[in-house]
Amino acid sequence: MPQPPRLLVNTGDGKGKSSAAFGVMARAWARGWRVLVVQFLKSGTWKVGERKLADHLGIEFYALGDGFTWESTDLERTAELGRQAWAFAKERLASGEYDLIVLDELTYPIRYGWIAEQDVLDALASRPGRTNVVVTGRSAPEGLIGLADTVTEMRKIKHAYDQGFKARKGIEY
Repeated sequence: MPQPPRLLVNTGDGKGKSSAAFGVMARAWARGWRVLVVQFLKSGTWKVGERKLADHLGIEFYALGDGFTWESTDLERTAELGRQAWAFAKERLASGEYDLIVLDELTYPIRYGWIAEQDVLDALASRPGRTNVVVTGRSAPEGLIGLADTVTEMRKIKHAYDQGFKARKGIEY
């Protein structure tokens, strides 16, 4: 009997939410799964390591945001990009074409009110039977936590940023 698809949520204030999701991405690819990644905040112009890996492996990867909200010069445009990214991801979720979809940073557009939490929950709950999903981002809403099969909270104990270190290629991106 086949196992039902899984919904994993990586949340919390600590480092490693997306890194863990990309570990699952690599594992799924190694098993011959069809994989899709949708990033909700990062821009396609960023040169991040996970994108380089996905391109090398032939994994569909879309960075549909325009950067972090605290750096945005036009929050309405940033919000609209978040809504468009969700419409794109929602269509792919319903397609049944993927074994794994990584929805990186999805909690932010929900938390900021750009997309309705219930719409996300409905789309995740009604996805086809082969589609596993990993959602990342801080402050995952309770509804998402309740729907998920596995929830991991990354808790910051100590971070290099707090010591004045900048993000490092290969570690943070």
